[in-house]
Amino acid sequence: MPAPRKISVQLDGDLSARLRRSARERKVKEAALVREAIEKHLTLGADLGESAYDMAKRLGILGSVKGLPPDLATNPKYMEGFGESRRD
Repeated sequence: MPAPRKISVQLDGDLSARLRRSARERKVKEAALVREAIEKHLTLGADLGESAYDMAKRLGILGSVKGLPPDLATNPKYMEGFGESRRD
């Protein structure tokens, strides 16, 4: 494991206060919360460029519901008539 690396981050007043309050409530150091937030961001793929489809694909949940077609999310035939009003 590489040696820990120290970085500096500037927070605005509101974010700084929220971090301080959360650390106090959880009885942990602010640095621990910052590390946890970075880890969650990187682990969950919180990349703003990732679409919901890409995230579902990465998580392996596409085609995971029993009784539905496995290509439901990708096959355009299932969208035929979607959004059109029905007249019964």
